[in-house]
Amino acid sequence: MKTTHHKVLLALAVFLAAVTVPFASAGCANPLGRGHLSNQSWDGQSGGPSLLLVNNDATMVGMWHVLFIAQGNGPDLPPDGAQVDNALSQWHDDGTEVTLSSRAPDTGDVCLGVWKRVGQRHYKLNHYGIAFDPSTDPNNPLGFANIRQDIWLASDGQAFKGMFSIDQYDTSGNLLVEIKGVLHGTRVTMHTSTSDLLSQN
Repeated sequence: MKTTHHKVLLALAVFLAAVTVPFASAGCANPLGRGHLSNQSWDGQSGGPSLLLVNNDATMVGMWHVLFIAQGNGPDLPPDGAQVDNALSQWHDDGTEVTLSSRAPDTGDVCLGVWKRVGQRHYKLNHYGIAFDPSTDPNNPLGFANIRQDIWLASDGQAFKGMFSIDQYDTSGNLLVEIKGVLHGTRVTMHTSTSDLLSQN
């Protein structure tokens, strides 16, 4: 009986070693944390226990509909609740981002950015556009516009909220104006319709 008991314990130890060693090495092999091993669960359908990997790591990568809403600005700037921009944005897995603004194309409506994950579902974006003032000089830029975003992604990965600041500079690097506010983003999917985008305004 003691021999049988010893064999069962030895077999269990070998099984656990075979199961846990690959999990440990897989987690260490990915320093970026993408697709990291997460919760384990039991599969009750197979008639016995089996370990399944569950990845709940939502990501900003993809296409977004983003509303910029003014908040906390001074006199002669957009008041609280005013829509500053209604944009489409794409976040790429290489850490770059592109936004198509609802601004008129001749004012500079395409901007480029770089992003970094700074915490669990927490992201920061540093984003630049080249602004023009067609009423004064349609052929030469007014200067760089720097847009900073601080974003928290929802746990289901389908929406985000955050804060933004827009600093507009002249061609010498002098700050002309700063506008700040809050962000609301909704993921664009294969099922998103034009009416969905319009209803989010």
